[in-house]
Amino acid sequence: MKNAPRLNLLFLSGIWIALVAIGGLGRLWQPAWNVTPMAGIALAAGAVFPNMAVAASVPLAAIMLSNLVLPAYGSLAMAVIVYAAIAWPVLLGGRLQVDGRGKAGNWIALFGSALASSLVFYLTTNLAHWWLTNDYPHTAEGLLTCYAAALPFYRWMPVGDLVWSGAIFAGLSAVVSAAQTSRSTAAA
Repeated sequence: MKNAPRLNLLFLSGIWIALVAIGGLGRLWQPAWNVTPMAGIALAAGAVFPNMAVAASVPLAAIMLSNLVLPAYGSLAMAVIVYAAIAWPVLLGGRLQVDGRGKAGNWIALFGSALASSLVFYLTTNLAHWWLTNDYPHTAEGLLTCYAAALPFYRWMPVGDLVWSGAIFAGLSAVVSAAQTSRSTAAA
C-alpha cells in the first residue's frame, strides 16, 4: 500500500473497521484451537497504514473488544505480554505490500511473516506463563515442560495464521485494485 497511490481517509477508516471486526469476531469464533485472524489483521494493518500507531491500534482494538467476552489473563504482566505479541506483527507488515498486483515475492514474505508471528507468539507467551506462574518449576526442564504442554494449542496456530493472512491480503488486494481502477476510470 505504501507504494500504491494514497487512499483517502474514509477508505482507510473502512479498512480499519473491517480489520478490527474480522479480528474480534474471528477470535471469538473459535479461540480454543488458536486459528484466529490476529496475525493476519496485524500484518495487513502494518502494510496498509503508514502510521505505526494507527496500524498497531487495529490488533489491539480487536483483542480488547474480544476480551470483553473471553476469560482474563490472570495478571497485568501476562496481559501486556499477550497484547505485545499480538501487536508486533504490525512491524513485519510494514515491509509488505497490498497493491493488487499479487507478486510471488510478496506472498513469500507474507507467509514467512505469518509463520514468524505464530512462532513469536508461542515462544513469548509460554515463556511468560512459565515465568509468571508457579505451574512449572523455574528451571530449564520446567520451561521445556511448559513449551511441550503448549504444543497442542500451537499445533493449528501456524495453519490459521497462514490461511487468515492469505485470505485477508487477497481480499485487501482485490479491494485496493478495485478502488484504484475506479479512481482511474473516474479521472479519465
